[in-house]
Amino acid sequence: MEFSHIPVLLRETIEGLNIKENGIYIDGTAGGGGHSGEILKHLTTGKLISIDRDPDAISTLIQKFKHNENVFVIKGNFGNMKDLLELRGVRRVDGVLLDIGVSSHQLDTASRGFSFHEDAPLDMRMSQSGVTAEEMVNTLPYEELRRIIAEYGEERYASSIARGIIAAREQAPVTTTLQLAEIVKNNVPQKVRRDGHPARKTFQAIRIAVNDELNVLRCGLDDAFRLLGKGGRLAVITFHSLEDRIVKQKMAGWCQGCTCPKDFPVCVCGNKPKARLITKKPVCANETELADNPRARSAKLRICEKI
Repeated sequence: MEFSHIPVLLRETIEGLNIKENGIYIDGTAGGGGHSGEILKHLTTGKLISIDRDPDAISTLIQKFKHNENVFVIKGNFGNMKDLLELRGVRRVDGVLLDIGVSSHQLDTASRGFSFHEDAPLDMRMSQSGVTAEEMVNTLPYEELRRIIAEYGEERYASSIARGIIAAREQAPVTTTLQLAEIVKNNVPQKVRRDGHPARKTFQAIRIAVNDELNVLRCGLDDAFRLLGKGGRLAVITFHSLEDRIVKQKMAGWCQGCTCPKDFPVCVCGNKPKARLITKKPVCANETELADNPRARSAKLRICEKI
């Protein structure tokens, strides 16, 4: 199956990267190659490194760009991009793009187990390797389940949902997406069931835990900034508040200058800004894009430049 994914905030991202035709760029979450393909249009002698951890994405990227000598496709995790590039002799780049979160292909391919709308094995692994959501749901103790659902899903009813999972798995293993969705539904108040799908936050939380998404994001941001040369830009698209908060705080830290107390007459810390914000506020999708791609509704783009 082709790895399809509609690139979000495409024009704003490409413009924000300020692409040089002879530069070196990284698409750390290349997916179906939407953003990668647009970056390539702006390169002449430059190079693009497209990274993804999903084997389906890698197959699509290799096929899509097989006739383009300006692109290198790497199967790997963007959280380790510095090591991935150094192994190939690349130590400085002119721009990095990260489009964080689950792809349309992953959501729409029922067998991948990301969606609560269709019945499928409870998987949720972006890399298709490692611990599955099924293993996590059936083995984690109550307190850890509760923490994951509360912290990563920002779910108000995490305690009752975790208790419901524990009670259900004592009767029989929880093995499918619809089983888990039904457990969540039965352990939240009636009013919650009328406000969108009650399993959305729990599925998000478990997916984040399965793929270690927030730690990967933190490491990926640090690696990206280390790789950027002077004037290089980092563009990050996020889809929920946890991700956006991490990106916002990282960029604010890089842009911060003196950290001395305000009553100090002179600076003694010597701290100087390492970056400047290109986007003072996050860029969001306009109404035209939302009409074509409703999944862009929660997308936020932030861009900074290394100085």
